[in-house]
Amino acid sequence: MADSRNVEVEGMQYEYTEKRTESRRRMQTMRERAAGGGSVVHSARASSCSSGGFLLLDGTTFEVKSRWQSNDVKLPFGYDFWYQPRHNVMVSTEWGSPNVLKTGFNPDDVSKGLYGTHLNIWNWKEKTLRKRIDMGEEGIMPLEVRFMHNPDSSVGFVGCALSSNIFRIFKNEVDEWDVEKVIDVPSKKVEGWALPDMPGIITDILISMDDRYLYASNWIHGDLRQYDVSDTAHPKLTGQVFIGGSIVSDGAVKVVEDRELDEQPPPRYIQGTRIDAGPQMLQLSLDGKRLYVTTSLYSPWDRQFYPDLIK
Repeated sequence: MADSRNVEVEGMQYEYTEKRTESRRRMQTMRERAAGGGSVVHSARASSCSSGGFLLLDGTTFEVKSRWQSNDVKLPFGYDFWYQPRHNVMVSTEWGSPNVLKTGFNPDDVSKGLYGTHLNIWNWKEKTLRKRIDMGEEGIMPLEVRFMHNPDSSVGFVGCALSSNIFRIFKNEVDEWDVEKVIDVPSKKVEGWALPDMPGIITDILISMDDRYLYASNWIHGDLRQYDVSDTAHPKLTGQVFIGGSIVSDGAVKVVEDRELDEQPPPRYIQGTRIDAGPQMLQLSLDGKRLYVTTSLYSPWDRQFYPDLIK
């Protein structure tokens, strides 16, 4: 939004602005409900001891109408969410504390518990939190979550950025929501980088409209991946292309051990312009023939990992 408006919801004040601004609460993901039902937006406090929540916006004016959740649940963090109404479920994810995010990435903040590891399972109709699933060290920084497009499907996926894993979300044999790791992007041992082990950093995932393919972006490694998820429990890597990233062959980083590649990929140029960062947000055309990619994640992180990107 170009303007800044202060609104009050149930005694709490919100500044409705672009998420880059220093606001009392930061707006993140917005999803539209059924026709006439307005939109739900994820918000988070800007303090280090933050709590995430959801707001209901008017579907026409985008004015804040109320909180979405019906109980006073105080989650430590927030980020993305997706819902599947026919299964009466919404799933939300956790990046980390906004005050930590805005200063760049510090590995010490992970051990301090300032980054999320949970999926939050909500009752869609009652707007209440049903359970939290801790994915532990395999699920640090769960960002984008997607359900299959088939409205009857009870399967979804979540990409965990720092762990560079993708978990499958499903109903188990006792009809409870559960997760299992189905994709693991191995770290690379490197020299000349911030850490000796470089994770892929999965910042976005999406599913094709026919529910056949899952696409994932590794923002640090620099590759975009396509998986066949016809068997959702056993995805198969069917395509991979490098678009910039931190391990390009003429860069400052030397890869000393790689479980996937025999050599470092060359830099990528498009119409004579070098791509200085890796693939980040993704959007697939409805016919599945064109995939659109951005490279900027968040200004403090761009500045830290890809300084040439913001010059």
